Amino acid sequence: MNHITQDPPRRRGLPYVGSTLDYVRDPLTMMRTQYDGWGPVSEIDFIGKRWTVLLGPDACEAALRNADKAFASGEGWGYLVGPFFDRGLMLLDFEEHHRHRRIMQSAFTRDRVEGYTAALQPAVIEGLARWKAGARFQAYPALKELTLDLATEVFMGGADLASPDELDRVNQAFIACVQSATSLVRANVPGTRWGRAMRGRRLLEEFFGRHLAAKRSEPGDDLFSVLCQSEGDDGERFSDEDVVNHMIFLLMAAHDTSTITVSTVMQQLGQHPEWQQRCREEALALPERPTMAELDALVDIDLVMKESLRLVPPVPVLARKTVKETEVMGHRIPADRLVAVMVHLSHHMPELWTDPERFDPERFADDRRDDKVHRYAWEPFGGGVHKCLGMFFAGAEVKTILVHLLREFEWSVDPEYRAPMSYTSLPFPKDGQPVRLTRR
Repeated sequence: MNHITQDPPRRRGLPYVGSTLDYVRDPLTMMRTQYDGWGPVSEIDFIGKRWTVLLGPDACEAALRNADKAFASGEGWGYLVGPFFDRGLMLLDFEEHHRHRRIMQSAFTRDRVEGYTAALQPAVIEGLARWKAGARFQAYPALKELTLDLATEVFMGGADLASPDELDRVNQAFIACVQSATSLVRANVPGTRWGRAMRGRRLLEEFFGRHLAAKRSEPGDDLFSVLCQSEGDDGERFSDEDVVNHMIFLLMAAHDTSTITVSTVMQQLGQHPEWQQRCREEALALPERPTMAELDALVDIDLVMKESLRLVPPVPVLARKTVKETEVMGHRIPADRLVAVMVHLSHHMPELWTDPERFDPERFADDRRDDKVHRYAWEPFGGGVHKCLGMFFAGAEVKTILVHLLREFEWSVDPEYRAPMSYTSLPFPKDGQPVRLTRR
């Protein structure tokens, strides 16, 4: 019997714009409509280009496992945010990616992550001490400021590197770079998202470049210092340019994704007080400054974190570009085609999850493990060779923040509240996510 390969069905839309506005307005509805109407492999116009869309765990697995090395990460992300996170680890491929990841691995060993986790403890306590409780506390911006402070402490070696004003400019530069992804005007035009991102990238290069020599000559235990000293098995080290590129990418990846995860957890625990109490009891049983091993042993907080990552994956779509013709589920994908791996839909498919819109942390408990129904049913950290290198640090950071939050505060959220999410870049609540926050 002959193997038949066919071109994917194409969803027509407005020229150039295509499905861009549908995605920005409501990505999950856009993905469901695409999957129901055009299947797991289809084509759309998106941000000025034709893209092949992969939906559902089987299609996503094909690209993330990348068995025939047809899918490149760098050229996919390169179209979306390439000029701003150029040559960060996520934007490298194949042998070069393998080489850089091997050198960077020494910055994320168990011992290193334990050290970063210890450094997080006093910084989180100090940061939360500055929070002003209230009836409409804006959780998201407060968390974003906190996670940037933590990244400054753990990744860069402390706030003495910069004044609060300069750190604010650094934060705004990161936001500008991330928000460039869905910009319809993709040129350095003043007043556009792309133009702001170009200026942001220059500021970040100058900022990290200015501190590089000191980190090489007088290294500390922070990630910036470790990258300056790291070497692979063959003694290969990062150039100055490599270190700056990796720092810009890692700092963005670390603080944006952790912020939305803790923000989602705060909303869910505010709407489910019984879970908030379970998690608080677990947090109160820990010593004042828990170790990574103690954070790893948490049960209820871990379940809540995983369920929050399922409901709102911090990176809902992964970008790829084909370097040669390939096939996914009987559909031909030509070379040089942009590919959107839409993992968000897999987290919400009733074929994979019972009552997928319900907050149900127990679905990750050992006696259920609903996430095991398919290897790629739950992929908040990506998959394959590009799976997030910092995922264990990310888990430790999120749990550290939650432990101290639960000890210091109680909070509630209207059960009917639905965060109005912006998807112009990585997801965030447009209203700042108000919570009724009281200090314990």
